Amino acid sequence: MERAPIDRILCPVDFSKYSEQAYAYACSLAQRYGAKLYVQHVVEMWRHPSASFAAAADLYMQFCADLTDEGKAHLQRFVAAHSPMGFFPDCVIGEGMAMDSILGFAQQEDVDLIVMGTHGVRGFDRLILGSVTEKVLRRARCSVLAVHRSSWQPTLERTGLREVLFCTDFSPAANGALGTALSVAAEYEARLTLVHVLDGMARLHRAENTAKAQEELDRLLPESVRRERNIDTAVRAGRACREIGQLAAERHADLVIMGVRGSHALDDTMFGSTTYRVVQMGQCPVLAVHPWPSSEPKTRVEAMAGAAAG
Repeated sequence: MERAPIDRILCPVDFSKYSEQAYAYACSLAQRYGAKLYVQHVVEMWRHPSASFAAAADLYMQFCADLTDEGKAHLQRFVAAHSPMGFFPDCVIGEGMAMDSILGFAQQEDVDLIVMGTHGVRGFDRLILGSVTEKVLRRARCSVLAVHRSSWQPTLERTGLREVLFCTDFSPAANGALGTALSVAAEYEARLTLVHVLDGMARLHRAENTAKAQEELDRLLPESVRRERNIDTAVRAGRACREIGQLAAERHADLVIMGVRGSHALDDTMFGSTTYRVVQMGQCPVLAVHPWPSSEPKTRVEAMAGAAAG
């Protein structure tokens, strides 16, 4: 069966408990896919305004060098403390603004997936300041896995996923993430549930539209594939982000997978997108999948479904 293209994973860390959770997911995925894992810590000089009052330029440079060395040592201790036995990722130190450093490194190394913890700031502070994770979500060209503080707590001994939700509005971008959902569920032998939410006008004729949505979900994969692969379907009605979060809680989901539209689908103009709001709710980790290049002669979904059916 063809795998999703996860060959290089980047996990930025700030040494918080949120980073510990994200790093556990990154290690697990890297091991399952045989992917190269980069662990990055960004030293942000702007957080140390006293450095600007250095008496001489050489003193300022020494101060910056000391901060970088301290960050490198802290990163090595973090990796040693939280890595599975015998697992050795590449440690990377960046300097500057965290978002720019993370995105720059991801593009430079052609990273397939960024795994980050999110602190779950809400309300006015979130609107004005945001978080580095959310900024990366809005601007990354690759897929991003956001791990919230209320997520299932993986350990070095237990890093399996049991319940995975794949959410679709039947758009090409959303359905384009199905290949990743199939692959992740197969790697972890997890139950996969295909979910569609009737939102807005679709609720006016609920019974009829529920039946249509169920047919659309059924058409995404042959019945034989669903039986063999422990795949379920669900149609809900209501506000999409709320229904997805509620279903994730009911199923004790370990991961929600959603497709996004294009390389900047979560940019500032899409602040209210369903994917972004599901991340905000923080019921469980959310994997925002960007579409594969349209130049591929056959979609990953078709290839994977065909391989599974065969």
